[in-house]
Amino acid sequence: MEDVIEVEGDVAMTATNARAQQTERMGTAPGFIAALDQSGGSTPKALKAYGVEPEVYGDDQDKMFDLVHEMRTRIITSPSFTSDHILAAILFEMTMDRKIEGIPTGDYLWEKKGIVPILKIDKGLADEDRHVRLMKPILGLDELLHRAVEDKHIFGTKERSVILDDDKAGIEKIVDQQFELAEQVRAAGLVPILEPEVDIHALHKEKAEERLHNLIRAHIDSLPLDAKIMLKLTIPSSEDLYADLIADPKVLRVVALSGGYSREEANKKLARNRGLIASFSRALAEGLNVAQSQQEFDQTLRASIDSIYAASVS
Repeated sequence: MEDVIEVEGDVAMTATNARAQQTERMGTAPGFIAALDQSGGSTPKALKAYGVEPEVYGDDQDKMFDLVHEMRTRIITSPSFTSDHILAAILFEMTMDRKIEGIPTGDYLWEKKGIVPILKIDKGLADEDRHVRLMKPILGLDELLHRAVEDKHIFGTKERSVILDDDKAGIEKIVDQQFELAEQVRAAGLVPILEPEVDIHALHKEKAEERLHNLIRAHIDSLPLDAKIMLKLTIPSSEDLYADLIADPKVLRVVALSGGYSREEANKKLARNRGLIASFSRALAEGLNVAQSQQEFDQTLRASIDSIYAASVS
């Protein structure tokens, strides 16, 4: 019995040490976050960009998700995908629940690559109202968060909603929802990444971002001193708009989504914002193709990673 208790204690200590290392890495190490979290709605687009046409899987959802997991596995296991440049990877729930080389994906990322695993938890967007799209209700969230922590060894979560234009009431709803969910995530022992995306085509994008910044600022100021969150935001029209949030001790990192910009354009905009790092999805995988040889694939991925890293540390 004493041996069992000792083993359980060792496991708990190992988990605690890993979390401390992950927190330090997310807060201080150079690099960027790879977003590998395309879900049901965006998976066909991701596969098509990778050279897999819809007729390959048709209406077979299981085959579609098998194919996208093969794509993600190819990215994650590539020798170009390393902790030298990549801090963390955001996973879709189904990716978290699958394995890479016989190892649960989150454990593979951390144990084999030294890359922090993060889970996308939002379940899509509600219809537009007041120029925003809130997150749909996340059914079974408590169970998902518990499983992410206890079984899958996930460090944090990501939750996306969208601002389509400047609207005081709408943006207030977005920010309130994001921070309410963040509290639930923090209570479960995870670090939330709040993602109130501003559409890059918004007519009053700069005004919407200024309003968003001010509301986020007020919410962060009301958080407990020991709170830790992250933010994933659209690259702002006003350079260094989020500098004060980047410097805030309650914010581990502020990361940027590519938002529909090409990788080249996103990198240029990102590099003009000091301390802001990338969390790119489509822009990261740009140029990768299922028909490439492994050498071609690795070289293309390496060029993408190198360019995004350079923009993130500039």
